[in-house]
Amino acid sequence: MKKIIIAGGAGFIGSHLCEFLVEEKNNFIYCIDNLLTGSEKNISHLIEKKNFEFINQDICSKINLEVDQIYNLACPASPIQYQNHPIETINACIDGTRNLLDLARKYNATILQASTSEVYGDPLEHPQSESYHGNVNLNGPRSCYDEGKRVAETIFYNYKTQFNVDIRIARIFNTYGPRMQINDGRVVSNFINQSINNADITIYGDGSQTRSFCYIIDMIAGLVKLMDSDYQNPMNLGNDEEYSILDIANQIVKNMNSDSKIIFEDLPENDPLKRKPNLSLAKEIINYNPKILFSIGLTDTILYFKSLYE
Repeated sequence: MKKIIIAGGAGFIGSHLCEFLVEEKNNFIYCIDNLLTGSEKNISHLIEKKNFEFINQDICSKINLEVDQIYNLACPASPIQYQNHPIETINACIDGTRNLLDLARKYNATILQASTSEVYGDPLEHPQSESYHGNVNLNGPRSCYDEGKRVAETIFYNYKTQFNVDIRIARIFNTYGPRMQINDGRVVSNFINQSINNADITIYGDGSQTRSFCYIIDMIAGLVKLMDSDYQNPMNLGNDEEYSILDIANQIVKNMNSDSKIIFEDLPENDPLKRKPNLSLAKEIINYNPKILFSIGLTDTILYFKSLYE
């Protein structure tokens, strides 16, 4: 039986990862979350399972559990969340990351860091490959998250080189699906909720900026494949289908038969104009091939958000 910590396990991605690994009967899952941005509702269906334990704790506090694997997803992840909690975000990325790395070192566990495409900033390379060092702002409104994740990667690298800790680093690109927070301020959830309420759909900028959206099932598959590999350098995970923000808004309005109108407002500071992963490395090393079409994943996500209003 593998004993596995999922830090941030009550969050959007973390709860799906808990669910997937709990269903593999040879795993015992410790879900650690301080519920700053996560929710017990996301894991309520797992609480009674014998191979699952929820621990309400901040990863910045010392943890002592003998485990085989650690997934570190503990950090506010949407712009609204991390801009409301900038110091907590930095602390999670630095102090929390070190605590989990110390635990991995103590028990010789493999540890995976959920990094982000935000380490590339507003990229001058397109699509972004792992060798690209980014175009970032150290002092902007997004810097607590962007720089926090960059520092976390650096800490991981140095624990590998100095202490021989067995590390994995996943640079996660935009992910969507059920259990996204209704008010997290991300494109897909914003547009769906505005459409449900027949409110104006707000696009920041002219809508020509692009994103690539990965359905949650594909992301979980990538994280588990990376953990189970022996690859210790950063790896992009996401979907390389690219859409403009205006395309996304139009798809959602059409899909929901909404009366919402699209309006345009100023683009926020440091908001990337393009974001698309180069997945060549993931395809080669872990045979990663996202399968869920955006139209299919979007339908499931819309059904989830509609259920919240019933």
